[in-house]
Amino acid sequence: MRNYLFLIFLSILLTACNDTPEAKTAVDKIFINATVYTVDAEFSKAQAFAIRGDKFVAVGLTDSIQAKYQATETIDLQGKIVYPGFIDAHCHFFRFGASLQNVDLVGSKSFDEVVQRVQEFQAQKPSDFIYGRGWDQNDWEDKAFPNKRKLDSLFPDTPVVLQRIDGHALLVNQKALDLAKIDNTTITEGGEIVKENNELTGVLVDNPMDLITPIMPQMTREQATAALQDAQEYCFDYGLTTVNDAGLDKETIFLIDSLQKAGGLDMRMYAMISNTPADVDYFLKHGILKTDKLNVRSVKVYGDGALGSRGAALREPYSDRAGHYGAMVTPVDSIYSLAQKLAPSAFQMNTHAIGDSANTVILKAYAEALNDQSDRRWKIEHAQVISPDDFNYFDENILPSVQPTHATSDMYWAKDRLGERRMKGAYAYKKLLDEAGIIALGTDFPVEQVNPFYTFYAAVARKDLMQYPEGGFQMKDALSREETLRGMTIWAAFSNFEEAEKGSIEPGKFADFIVMDADLMTIPEDEIPDLKVNQTWLGGKQVK
Repeated sequence: MRNYLFLIFLSILLTACNDTPEAKTAVDKIFINATVYTVDAEFSKAQAFAIRGDKFVAVGLTDSIQAKYQATETIDLQGKIVYPGFIDAHCHFFRFGASLQNVDLVGSKSFDEVVQRVQEFQAQKPSDFIYGRGWDQNDWEDKAFPNKRKLDSLFPDTPVVLQRIDGHALLVNQKALDLAKIDNTTITEGGEIVKENNELTGVLVDNPMDLITPIMPQMTREQATAALQDAQEYCFDYGLTTVNDAGLDKETIFLIDSLQKAGGLDMRMYAMISNTPADVDYFLKHGILKTDKLNVRSVKVYGDGALGSRGAALREPYSDRAGHYGAMVTPVDSIYSLAQKLAPSAFQMNTHAIGDSANTVILKAYAEALNDQSDRRWKIEHAQVISPDDFNYFDENILPSVQPTHATSDMYWAKDRLGERRMKGAYAYKKLLDEAGIIALGTDFPVEQVNPFYTFYAAVARKDLMQYPEGGFQMKDALSREETLRGMTIWAAFSNFEEAEKGSIEPGKFADFIVMDADLMTIPEDEIPDLKVNQTWLGGKQVK
């Protein structure tokens, strides 16, 4: 009888236990009541997600997430819009940070304004070496290259080095030329030392700029650290959580790594190694450097110069300069030999190619080196002017990495450089996407502005910030909103071999995301450039 009663009691106890609600899983944070663009394979939307540590653990409906998870902190987003953290697939993050410590010439409307800004900066922060960047003669009424004469008269004893906005030309004064030992007898290849009436103008295009490098003051570790941290602050404000820095030397890469490990730098970075023999050989010997915040597995190569300074290498002469073809910055045989050197390794080759001639060289070198390999994801950075018979080179091995604001910045004068026929293959982002299956999007800042919403607007509307032209520039080359968002998130991550860890809001990936009031997918087109980011989160930590 006693055993019988015990069995009844045990049965009741077990039944009661089975009726007890299932215990919730502990997480750090739950975000609810949002419109979440996951940018997963289906481009699905959700309402909520849970985070443990630095990763997403669940994504779904608000009720289901709250029913299953118990959080230390629950954040009600009250209908706000959430996107994956933006990835800038091509920029110069370190250079941008450094430029914040020098003369800002971006947006100057004349050479006189350039000179005025230099004088004002020097009066406020006197220096024995003046450096500035951002001038663009295409924005001036007089679109000819400037001349150093004014700088010589104002600063006869202080070297002045002013970089063009695209980084492919310098204006320097006589003092800088003297220190660099540049005169009428100096001969270089892969660029131009510009002269008027056989006299130096002070303008150096592409490779001759390297002669100035030895006289430039070296940044201290403290200055370099400040440059990185300043750039990070700007980028977090705009919702960027990963940046691809296109060309860093070994010392800067190691500084970034040490700062990230010490907690002094949070930005995730995909670092392209500068194409110097010492740096390339070092990383080929030691292999890929990969942490949660740093990925070093590519080499940045310069194929040619820029279209704005007529340094881009064209197959036929420039339409606005008879007999001038631009130039390859890296010799063709060096391009081919480097491609063969990198092909057996795990490293990408990411090459700047603007003109149709440069793109032909790079595409053929890639195809020959990769041969029967698959999924190598080598990139053509810019892919700006493509010959009709070269588009079919793009596939899973050869990816386009482009910057949509280049199209809307260059549209005022690109046709003058290229003519009607070549413009059909210029800034052809939709065609590149159709061929490759993905397209990675960036800004090329500080050549363009940091703001990724300008990227989005230029890709979709093909207009500049003045909403010009009314119908959009070469609209056959526009991207859809979904394609553009993918290009700024998951496709950029894919181009970096990082699609398994970032680029979408999915369980197991880093909790990198942004919160906004407006919906990029539905907002009126011309309101896109004015959008702001409310919050930026990196690895489950709010950084803006």
